[in-house]
Amino acid sequence: MWDYLKKNRFVIGGLLTFLAIFCAVFVLYGKPLEAVVYGLLLCLVLTVVLLAVGFVGYYKKIWQLSQLQKMLPELPREFPKSASVGEELYQKMMMELGQECQRQANEYAKHREELLDYYTLWVHQIKTPIAAMRLLMQSEGQSHVLLEMELFKIEQYVEMVLGYLRCESMSSDLSFREYKLDGLVRQAVRKYKKLFILQRITLEYEPLNVSVLTDEKWLVFVLEQLLSNALKYTPRGKITICMAESEAKTLVIRDTGIGIAPEDISRVFERGFTGRNGRRDKRSTGIGLYLVKKILDKLSHEIRIESCPGEGTAVYLKLERADLTQM
Repeated sequence: MWDYLKKNRFVIGGLLTFLAIFCAVFVLYGKPLEAVVYGLLLCLVLTVVLLAVGFVGYYKKIWQLSQLQKMLPELPREFPKSASVGEELYQKMMMELGQECQRQANEYAKHREELLDYYTLWVHQIKTPIAAMRLLMQSEGQSHVLLEMELFKIEQYVEMVLGYLRCESMSSDLSFREYKLDGLVRQAVRKYKKLFILQRITLEYEPLNVSVLTDEKWLVFVLEQLLSNALKYTPRGKITICMAESEAKTLVIRDTGIGIAPEDISRVFERGFTGRNGRRDKRSTGIGLYLVKKILDKLSHEIRIESCPGEGTAVYLKLERADLTQM
């Protein structure tokens, strides 16, 4: 009630002023007191009636708003009818703000669910090399090379989850410079040299003699993921690293592994997609190529994959981009 009176204080003040002027005019003209009182009572009754009607409408609107408040965080479909243009603008602003909050809440929930799914899978995966290391340490006469390989797998899983987290805000971590592609490729190959030896996979490497404008850390991460995939799905044979003959600044990583089914090619970059090979290899996460594509998009590089089941896979990285220093 007091809020309503406070909100309409100017209206009430105006009515009281009108009544005061009305009484003063009657007194100055020497009208009978009964006429003055009668007129005054009529004005007071009319004022009370108008205030009562206004208060009923005000109370109804307050009740509707309180009901809408109970519905939060659900977004109300409509507000009570506005009494002025200003109030209508406020309601429109509130509706747009509510829609934006709802959108952000949905995005956060989706992102949280994706992180939870990935970490659940990651925890199950990292248990495998840890259990293998424990068995190797309990066995006598085991070569330390096997232990190193299991430790290497754990390091890979840790780097993968760190890459997954950093990829969300990698734009603030980019540093573009001109790099010799040979140096970047050698960093990735050096990391996996023991796996090449242990799996007896031949590496055919042709000097690239190409400079690219890119971010060193993230492109090396991409090359490591592609080499890891090639080694994982190449039980025997070789891996070749060279430049494409007919495409400018296009790096090719080709293996002689099990290949990818034709129906899976178009979906290999989807998050969580493992395909036929992933169902065969229980260690597959469906995250590696998803991260590769996401990182390359932010680096303005392109990737495509060509494969034939049973014959191998070729990954093409188109690293050509505009030289920003020349623009």
